[in-house]
Amino acid sequence: MPAEALDPALRGRIQSLLDANRVVLFMKGEPAAPQCGFSARAVSALSGIGLDEYAHVNVLADGEIREGIKAYGDWPTIPQLYIDGELVGGSDIIEQMANSGELQTALGLPPPDRTPPEITISEGAAAMLKQALADAGEGYALKVSVDPRFNAQLQAEPHDPSAIASESAGIRVQFDLASARRARGMSIDWVDDARGRGLVIDNPNGPPKVRPLAPADAAAKRGVGEVTIVDVRPPDERAQAAIPGAFETLDNGPGALEALPKDTPLAFLCHHGGRSASAAEHFRQLGFTEVYNITGGIDAWADTDPSVPKY
Repeated sequence: MPAEALDPALRGRIQSLLDANRVVLFMKGEPAAPQCGFSARAVSALSGIGLDEYAHVNVLADGEIREGIKAYGDWPTIPQLYIDGELVGGSDIIEQMANSGELQTALGLPPPDRTPPEITISEGAAAMLKQALADAGEGYALKVSVDPRFNAQLQAEPHDPSAIASESAGIRVQFDLASARRARGMSIDWVDDARGRGLVIDNPNGPPKVRPLAPADAAAKRGVGEVTIVDVRPPDERAQAAIPGAFETLDNGPGALEALPKDTPLAFLCHHGGRSASAAEHFRQLGFTEVYNITGGIDAWADTDPSVPKY
């Protein structure tokens, strides 16, 4: 759709959005749940410079805007960032400007802290990573990316003299601006034990890991108001067996629970502990700082409480 063919009413809608908000990100999904890799990169870059509140438009929920914004700014892809009504660009440009400090200047934010993070690579991990970099070719470094949920990704990338870089165990490690801040104190190890065989990344900046909680302890904590129990099973399973007392469910989706303060203690329950572990990990990655999985599920709860049937 050429810009001159843009429907005046649609142009007005877009213009109103830009007039009402200094910063607008047109993206796929929401900042808390991007639905494409490029949108995720844009959100990560904005978060990395400390910009967590801005207007956003999920173009997947509005087909007119999705096509119209491409014509409006004569930019063919999504995401698109606008500041003061002017198009900045897509994810590549957003990242480049964040790393250089231009984006912070445009937004009136402090200049970026480009201090290289201190990380530790164990001897075993270094041997594996050096081989992988050698296989990639000459002049490659290790790129470490850490997303807003503190999930880390490792990959080989060409040596970039302008990148934020650290060195550990003889390996050059490069970071984008947001990842450098999130990676401080990270360790990379190689394990071959009960956990499996491969690299293990420990990041002290991420939310605390999900903790196991025995049914009796879950009941005791709930009794004194120290935890909210969330039964993730569907209604038909709960009709067969349910714990006594108050508990929350996900029958209407996770939105209400996700909106709770991040320091709210949550303990997740299912039949045997598998589904509840997945739900608990989801909330941990959202930033909840005290998350439990009730070990053994309601099946184990029934072992300590005869009023609860097994099924």
